[in-house]
Amino acid sequence: MATIRPPIRIVETSLRDGNQCLWGALGVNTAKTLTVAPAMERAGYKAIDFTTSTHMGVAVRFKQEDPWERIRKMAAICKTTPLQFLSTGFRFIAWETASPDFMELAFRTLATNGIRRFALADPMNDAASNVEVARLVKRAGGEQVVGALVFSISPIHDDAHYAAAAKLMAASPDIDALYIKDPGGLLTPKRAVTLIPAILAEIGDKELELHNHCTIGLAEPACLEAADLGVSAIQCASGGAADGTSNPPITRMIANLRAAGHDVEIDDEAAQEVADFWTAMAEAEGLPTGAPMAFDAAYFKHNLPGGMVGTMRRHLSDQRVPHLEGAVIEEIGRVREELGWPIVMTPFAQMLQTQAVMNVTGKERWAIIPDEIIRYAIGKFGRPNAPVDAEVMGRIMDNPRTRELEAETGMADLPDLRRRIGAHLSDEEFLLRATMPTDLVDAMQAAGPAPREYDPDTVAVMNLVREVLKRRDVTQFEIEKEDFRLEVSA
Repeated sequence: MATIRPPIRIVETSLRDGNQCLWGALGVNTAKTLTVAPAMERAGYKAIDFTTSTHMGVAVRFKQEDPWERIRKMAAICKTTPLQFLSTGFRFIAWETASPDFMELAFRTLATNGIRRFALADPMNDAASNVEVARLVKRAGGEQVVGALVFSISPIHDDAHYAAAAKLMAASPDIDALYIKDPGGLLTPKRAVTLIPAILAEIGDKELELHNHCTIGLAEPACLEAADLGVSAIQCASGGAADGTSNPPITRMIANLRAAGHDVEIDDEAAQEVADFWTAMAEAEGLPTGAPMAFDAAYFKHNLPGGMVGTMRRHLSDQRVPHLEGAVIEEIGRVREELGWPIVMTPFAQMLQTQAVMNVTGKERWAIIPDEIIRYAIGKFGRPNAPVDAEVMGRIMDNPRTRELEAETGMADLPDLRRRIGAHLSDEEFLLRATMPTDLVDAMQAAGPAPREYDPDTVAVMNLVREVLKRRDVTQFEIEKEDFRLEVSA
């Protein structure tokens, strides 16, 4: 007799995490988003992992597109599928710490424009901070809040640590569900067997989801184990936006879940259409697509997300010391321990890597300490998971720069910002101008409304036309293919 297993929902991650992992958050624009939106709405996903404040900043800085317009237009299409915004504590676009009033305004404006689901991932895994932020989100009109348990490997990140954090968040009436967020793709099926029951035992009837990465080939077997253990949803990407350092591919994950006995309610035709779109888009734009990854045990030493490993190798190559990669990986582990085991996710992944490279390439360990490491040690990012090593902390406190950074006040309070930037501005424009350079916002506004449609099949032809039009020695050219003919004359 076949075993009956619980049904599993799917959260689609291509627009946010797939785009970030494989395309540096630059692969998606408004036209691509709105073109694929109808199929994403038909697919029946539990939610769409849609954007973050970082991605909103990218839309302004690199695409000259209004991120608020993108949210509104997508929400108008996805009337039944909640759009998710990922928040990383008290910050919005800028890395400065924002006031609760400012964050509440940001959350209210996001909700007003169409964001219905908010995922909260505190970089310190501070459950109390997530509870505080969740209260702001609900007060601002957010419909759903999902609290993250950011998975990491260290002596202090044991099952009891996550169970305690889960219990604290589950007790909050403002947090509707929880999810395990595994940015390094380090959760093994064996660890899932102990971790997931420990969390479920503390959260009552609140649902638990899993978000992990394929970086070292563990994501799919971990997802299948998690599904058997009782998670309600798996977060996956589609087609060319999946695999590699991104999330598990939806179509393959669905097939494997069904083969294991789980019911996955999804419109298979629509899900395949979404997957085909992202594959075609990546091919047309010359963007990399994810592929299944080989297991690499070294990741358990440094925990770096996949994209950071490539960055590290590039930096070492630029300094003409690529042979030091092994030493830097070992040093990342030492630095992390000395700093009290910070979770290796943004911004701490970049900080750990930078300090490790300086320690290995410099004359002495900790001879140079970047500002961000000092800010971390003195609590500017929140409470460290464990005390910083006494000798390292002594060096930091003896550094004259520390006094200056201790005096930083962070972002101005909301009334002062309103007076300084413009009381007449809409909330949308005010939030952008409060967190981004004025010239970038001006350029975005000057560019006008973003295009609404994108066809990957026309990209090659349009690129050819643009290149030919740049040439002064061509006065006439023709393009002919099957039933299509284009003639351009100077």
